[in-house]
Amino acid sequence: MGAPFDLNDDSVVVIVGSGAGGGTLGTELALKGIKVVILEAGQRHNMEDFINNEWDSFAQLAWKDMRTTSGSWRVHKNFPNLPAWIVKAVGGSSIHWAGASLRFQEHEFRTRSTYGDLQGANLLDWPVTLAEMEPWYVKAEDKMGVTRTNGIPGLPGNNNFKVFEAGAKKVGYTEVSTGHMAINSQPRHDRGSCQQIGFCFQGCKSGAKWSTLIAEIPVGEDTGNLEVRSECMVLQIEHDASGKVTGVVYADKDGNHQRQKARIVAVAGNSIESPRLLLNSASSMFPDGLANSSGQVGRNYMRHMTGSVYGIFEKPVHMYRGTTMAGVVRDEARFDTKRGFVGGYEMETLSLGLPFMAAFLDPGAWGRSFSTAMDGYANMAGMWLVGEDMPQETNRITLNTDVKDQYGLPVANVHFDDHPNDIAMRNYAYRQGAAMYEAVGATRTMPTPPYPSTHNLGSNRMSEKPRDGVVNKHGQTHDISNLFVSDGSQFTTGGAENPTLTIVALAIRQAEFIAGEMSKKTI
Repeated sequence: MGAPFDLNDDSVVVIVGSGAGGGTLGTELALKGIKVVILEAGQRHNMEDFINNEWDSFAQLAWKDMRTTSGSWRVHKNFPNLPAWIVKAVGGSSIHWAGASLRFQEHEFRTRSTYGDLQGANLLDWPVTLAEMEPWYVKAEDKMGVTRTNGIPGLPGNNNFKVFEAGAKKVGYTEVSTGHMAINSQPRHDRGSCQQIGFCFQGCKSGAKWSTLIAEIPVGEDTGNLEVRSECMVLQIEHDASGKVTGVVYADKDGNHQRQKARIVAVAGNSIESPRLLLNSASSMFPDGLANSSGQVGRNYMRHMTGSVYGIFEKPVHMYRGTTMAGVVRDEARFDTKRGFVGGYEMETLSLGLPFMAAFLDPGAWGRSFSTAMDGYANMAGMWLVGEDMPQETNRITLNTDVKDQYGLPVANVHFDDHPNDIAMRNYAYRQGAAMYEAVGATRTMPTPPYPSTHNLGSNRMSEKPRDGVVNKHGQTHDISNLFVSDGSQFTTGGAENPTLTIVALAIRQAEFIAGEMSKKTI
């Protein structure tokens, strides 16, 4: 375990959150000889503690603290206090993710230049390009053991994938495979290979799936430079008279307030909690919250265009067997406005167990149509649609001063409305997904509405100019040189791809930048 650092040690880097961004950053810095304290609001679970039962696992891992929602999005109607399905535990949502590791495409880093001035969308080019990110993607893929990179073979396809692949080929798709997955297809980095247990969302019980809990944090702790404090909820970031951050105040597991001093603070609490913390850290010097001179903290919240399609067949599929996300079709991820929308989307196999299927298939539905669908569960194949949603200034995280958490702080309100581009893409994707299953004999297909988001992005976005966003190309806040953002909230736009690989690539790059600036004594 990492050495415990003193609360008054102002030479440490404090990272808020231990997920794909924070856990990777902390380990990378520790490996460079830099002292790091990670503060994680959730508990620390061992691999063997994970539960292969959806609702019990949800109770164990999910971030269930009170949040509120507003806006016309379907999630506000169905799950008003659960806008996001993310993890509150050491390892963050890297425990829950399915493992899909896809690089962003060239045009997705340049959406403003490529898509033009799209009405109602607050598009902006990233301050980095694909060419600049490529070496960091290479490092991330190697670190995470992504299949079909570095000579690592792909995972086997389960029944769900076989139906999906056959349908894809029938409708003329060519880019179909078992995907680029951060799940070991052969033993690597002291971790075994995938046992095809299923329940990937409930925490991998074999350790084959990459997570910061299993693959990163123990490596960082072994250096003696990283200390992870679990059940420590950061309440406020503090600063001095010059405007530099000096540390954080947090509540420990007994509810006592502690103050950890810091040379640098990096916020990696997800796109809802990260802006909430910056806003809750307002002071007389920063009345609108930290790093918010642009007024952009909390704005441009993205959750990806999502939805699912299920097909029922005459014969059993048993889609829940094997990896949860067992394959991908990439043909629709291209930029092609002839389809009636900008941006693209991925189609990825997905299976939900019966308990979650009952909750998510058609929330609130009852009666014959619903019960016959559930009766067909064994014969069902499923896919998830994930595409680029448009950033909008009005989609934002704000503080709900009417609702307080257990520490007396305002909770986050998540406001979201679909952009017309998101709706056009979803409807097109539903039709294509249904066509795939119908092409291979589905007796019935069902589009399923979006459920609480796992891909939470934007809200502290990167920008070239300080007035357009919150952080620069290194995740360093424009306003405060020793305050960083290290999670998906720094994404300028969302891309069609699952975000974790890009979060990890940015974290590796950020660690290099922070170490360089520390040695130059600029921060």
